[in-house]
Amino acid sequence: MKTNTTDILIIGAGLTGLTLAYYLKQLNVSATIVEARSHIGGRISTTYNPNQAPVDLGATWLMDSHNELKHLLQKLELSVFKQHYGNTAIYEPNSSTPAQLVNLPESNAPSYRITHGTQTLIKTLSNTVESDQIITNCAISSIKKTEEFMYATSKTHSFKCKYIVSTLPPHLFNKTISIRPKLPDNITTICQNTHTWMHDSIKVGFTFTFPFWKTKGTSGTIYSSVGALQEFYDHSNAEQNKYALVGFMNKTFYNYTKAERQEFALKQLKAYYGSQVRQFLSYEELIWQDEVFTNAHDGTFIMQQQNNGHPLFQNPLLNNSLFIAGTETSPFAPGKMEGAIRSAQFIFKQIASLL
Repeated sequence: MKTNTTDILIIGAGLTGLTLAYYLKQLNVSATIVEARSHIGGRISTTYNPNQAPVDLGATWLMDSHNELKHLLQKLELSVFKQHYGNTAIYEPNSSTPAQLVNLPESNAPSYRITHGTQTLIKTLSNTVESDQIITNCAISSIKKTEEFMYATSKTHSFKCKYIVSTLPPHLFNKTISIRPKLPDNITTICQNTHTWMHDSIKVGFTFTFPFWKTKGTSGTIYSSVGALQEFYDHSNAEQNKYALVGFMNKTFYNYTKAERQEFALKQLKAYYGSQVRQFLSYEELIWQDEVFTNAHDGTFIMQQQNNGHPLFQNPLLNNSLFIAGTETSPFAPGKMEGAIRSAQFIFKQIASLL
């Protein structure tokens, strides 16, 4: 096994890892990103089918308050467009009350989506670094600190570096990577009790040739406490010439097959819109519970957002050689794309000051 030498090893080619590598270009250092999957993006995943609307099955929305993400998008010359919710929503509160069309309050905090899908941000960031800086199919299993260097190993690679930045969800980092010398107990306790955003979510979407949900007397915004689909939204493209509905399915439908989940969703949509829903172009889904390089939870309940942004994540470890980063570690907007960007900025500033 050949040892690769780099100044900074970044574990995870998701939004935090790629953004950090983008910022590190300002410094006279070498950086290598290792990704356990065969593809980059982390919890950003967009499905593209010819002549259909892109379907975001991971991170999707940003807000006006997400200033650092908006600034990064501007620097990368990527545009956003306003999420269409409409003035009404289909609301199904319980099994004894039929679905009803309710008025939506006017929102002072609109949501936005990235033009051409969120994966556009990942692709653009990856194009700012050299192709040999990103190594896929490389799951780090151990980290060791010596007096002078840090070492990390996978089944296929060994790395020698000055600094290691993990952008994995803290729970996954703690469960899958052995570290010598052992990290303090308070760090490992916090990591194993930190909620991982999206870890048990099911995102699904349908593409269509016609946006029937935009006709009078109905809506593409759905909130249901009864059906398989819990939240569904218009997901048409920025140009409004390709159409889709995308949202979240109840996680209890995990044990069904893809075909069965599709059918449950169609039956629910048919109750709202009629048989025209069966004229869909494609059905897409992503079961985040099956993503072993995101989800390491063993079924133990961890409250949503628990320990996200915890103060212990803000301090480097192993004598300023190891950093725990990622959206869950951000004190602002944890679990969001904004949190991932802010985490990358924070780690960049720490490394820059050490150098």
